[in-house]
Amino acid sequence: MTSRRSFRDFLAVPVWGDDPQGPPVRDNHPMDDATWIVRLDAPGDGPRLAVKDCIDVEGLLTTVGCQLIAEQASPAARDAAVVTAARRAGARIVGKTNLAELCWSASGVNPWSGTPVNPVDPRRIPGGSSSGSAVAVAAGEADVALGTDTGGSVRIPAACCGIAGLKTTWGRVSVDGVYPLAPSLDTVGPLGTDMAAVELGMRLIESGFAAGSCELVVGRMRPEVDVDPVTDIAVDAALTAAGLRVTGVAGFDFRAANGVGNVLIDVEAYQANAHLIPQLDRLSPQMRRNMTESAAVTADQRDAASRTRQEVRAWFAAMLDRHPFLALPTLVGPPPLLGERRMSLTVLTMPANLAGLPALALPVPDGPAGLPASLQLIGPPGSEEQLIALGRVIEAALR
Repeated sequence: MTSRRSFRDFLAVPVWGDDPQGPPVRDNHPMDDATWIVRLDAPGDGPRLAVKDCIDVEGLLTTVGCQLIAEQASPAARDAAVVTAARRAGARIVGKTNLAELCWSASGVNPWSGTPVNPVDPRRIPGGSSSGSAVAVAAGEADVALGTDTGGSVRIPAACCGIAGLKTTWGRVSVDGVYPLAPSLDTVGPLGTDMAAVELGMRLIESGFAAGSCELVVGRMRPEVDVDPVTDIAVDAALTAAGLRVTGVAGFDFRAANGVGNVLIDVEAYQANAHLIPQLDRLSPQMRRNMTESAAVTADQRDAASRTRQEVRAWFAAMLDRHPFLALPTLVGPPPLLGERRMSLTVLTMPANLAGLPALALPVPDGPAGLPASLQLIGPPGSEEQLIALGRVIEAALR
């Protein structure tokens, strides 16, 4: 029977055991640093890559930010496909980053492994579920990081921490060796301080990737939800500064799409985590609630959500036939203060997941609460090269 260990105990035990060929785990890990599950010494001059701890790294545990899984897990037998590609491209894996438990929360708060401190404002959430990946990049502890995005989990922490993050087209980047949340929505993508770092992240996981050219035209979505006026002004100012031709786009129900996305995530996440049901009491209260609520989703609710997803896909296909890109905020306002619950974090990010589309979040100045705002750009399937090119144009104009 496996004994219970605290997060501190877990970090103090080298997960490679006695294998002399394993990566050297740092023995000076700061125990109060919640950014990392484990840090690695990675000498050399390649780019420093942080890997979210739902992605397998050979010889290391994949904890998914969950004590129960950490206690049951064995070291990964091989790298996830994206880690294999990154190593081949010369990346140095500098550690595995903290995350929301089971990837199933957008706040980035984790009661077991701790909550990474937001470098932009330590009073505020770091965003999740790829919280540690965003914080590692924002704090300068990694050149680029890998995260996963199922309902916004790359873009939300990027927005909270004042950096850039790219949700990739569903199916473009392999999720082999990635712990699932909702397989029909799960994607892997890079986070970086700027467009050059995001492009580097894509090049690490997809050989030969390079930003392309782009049209300087966007359709500006204005969600009928309570977006902070300062956020809207910051987004519009960034588009204007870049000299983009902007056309208004209306007619999309963000609240309905968010609800549908959460139903689909609940259904698939319950299946992905069904093996934990016998020890449900070992999960955090929020994860127990998630599992209980997910178990209650009916077949009719699931089928209705699936039909609505097809409608969302059709709406975006029609809009992207008229506009090369769509633009909107990533968050409806500033990142919430820790302990504060006053806004939906996924209401503006979930639609791109439902549609399977690539979406880029990049910081723009003069947001609310004296923080950067975050501009979200959505493109057609497979348009990551053009999205990054457009991001570069906007970034250069703002500088």
